[in-house]
Amino acid sequence: MKRWGLASTGVALALTLAVLAVMGARDPGPTDDVGDLASPLPMAPRATTGSSAAAAPPPTVPMPANPPAWMRRVQPGEKPPQFVLFSFDGAASKPHWDRILPLSREVGAHVTGLLSGVYLVADQDAVAYTGPGHQPGYSSIGFGGSRADVELRIDYLNDAIAAGHEIGTHYNGHYCHGDEPSVGRWNTEQWNRELDQFFAFVERARGEGFKLDPATVRGGRTPCLEGDWGQAFPAMRGHGLVYDTSHVSLGVVWPSVRDGLWEFPMPEVRVPALDRQVVMMDYNLWFALNGAREEPARADDFKQVVLDTYRSVYQAAFNGNRAPVVVGNHFNEWAGGAFSRSVEEFMREVCARPETVCATYTEVIQWMQLQDPGLLAQLRRMPPAMND
Repeated sequence: MKRWGLASTGVALALTLAVLAVMGARDPGPTDDVGDLASPLPMAPRATTGSSAAAAPPPTVPMPANPPAWMRRVQPGEKPPQFVLFSFDGAASKPHWDRILPLSREVGAHVTGLLSGVYLVADQDAVAYTGPGHQPGYSSIGFGGSRADVELRIDYLNDAIAAGHEIGTHYNGHYCHGDEPSVGRWNTEQWNRELDQFFAFVERARGEGFKLDPATVRGGRTPCLEGDWGQAFPAMRGHGLVYDTSHVSLGVVWPSVRDGLWEFPMPEVRVPALDRQVVMMDYNLWFALNGAREEPARADDFKQVVLDTYRSVYQAAFNGNRAPVVVGNHFNEWAGGAFSRSVEEFMREVCARPETVCATYTEVIQWMQLQDPGLLAQLRRMPPAMND
């Protein structure tokens, strides 16, 4: 375990340069293996999060009616479960849900799909969306295909909800740096408009049979991890969100309350095969491996590099601070499906391990609500889990 003191200011600044953009893929249609990919953009260096909690009281969520056995207070001398949080930006690909749903059922996992609201809007209805500062009917990731595509999407998302998986928000138009005004430049009013439209799309889909209760949309991840948080967080709180998972931490750390929201940061970790630090998300890993170029012939090699990274990060957290490991992905077939295959194989092997729980963000918050605040404070003071 590395101590806080080893991450000097100079080293931390250098490591932030490894933080790259996370750009969503165009959602595959009902029968496609993969859709058109949006052009990725590098992201400006960003500061890592710290481990101290804000003074504001933590936001709370309702407790489950029938909690699982692990949903209990930690006893003296007992370690917390090792949580692993699988989350998927966009969250609207049937071929990928068709793989994740039986796999998660097999290993007892719950995952979080962070839904892009425009995927509930048919292409012919695109003018129903106006991204803040953009023309009506324009989204950088397109829309939901035909009305039949959207109808099918509602059906398989309902299957995910019925299986206990969480649906959060990935907002709508996915405007990253360079597609201005990008989300990093939005003010609170613009974030309010974006969230108003997201929930309006959900409500309209509910009229068509979507079973997502808007009250259960409790958090999300911003496009490309971008945002002026002083402007974004008030809008998030105002729309009932209680968590965000858009920041970056050096190593794996426990969630803390920031400006009234639980922050579950994406960990920046070492990729052993590259001997460099990378944000542990599929696109970032792909960019680090070969500049995000399509080389399907290298799929097996890429899959092994990513899987070895996941394993080493899990082991560091399990043997260290037991902080939740956030695994961020998209439903994609980049590089011959290397990243989807690696996350699915990791889910299959890790979720069935003793003392390990593959849970949703809401479930981890519910677990934290049961714990002694002093224990949570002690966990947050532990050094970040750093893999070798």
